[in-house]
Amino acid sequence: MLLVVGRIGRAHGIRGEVTIEVRTDEPERRFEPGSVLATEPESAGPLTVRAARTGGGRTVLALDGVDDRTAAERLRGVMLLAEVDPQEQPAADDEWYDHQIVGLAVTLNDGTPVGRVSSVLHLFGQDLLAIDRPDRPELLVPFVSALVPVVDVENSVVVIEPPDGMLDEAE
Repeated sequence: MLLVVGRIGRAHGIRGEVTIEVRTDEPERRFEPGSVLATEPESAGPLTVRAARTGGGRTVLALDGVDDRTAAERLRGVMLLAEVDPQEQPAADDEWYDHQIVGLAVTLNDGTPVGRVSSVLHLFGQDLLAIDRPDRPELLVPFVSALVPVVDVENSVVVIEPPDGMLDEAE
């Protein structure tokens, strides 16, 4: 199974390096030299990592065949995907892959149904759960333990504790 592990950002320098918006908790594993990454769109890859470094709060990759700034800029926005065993679990108990959460029922603490998780949005510094609700606008909830105290993949449910007015404002 292929999982998104990053998104290519701006070119870095003139030698074809690119910055990466990391979407994995294991960047040292997913971006180690020699790693072959599938891409979305598929026509942009596959891409092989030649070198990787982190510094100044960003990850920079050198990719085989990407040797100048022009080639690096053409890759901007390309999603990087890694092959993952479907049985593999994230390293920590409070981490999940997006595919494990999308489609789960969402309820309040008292069991009141809210909707279903339609996607996980990975924004700079904050992940959001997008929740489809019947006959109501989509609800975006910051994916933090204070607002999402329970993610129970085995029982296919996510429990949210929205602050007063959050559900009303979305209407």
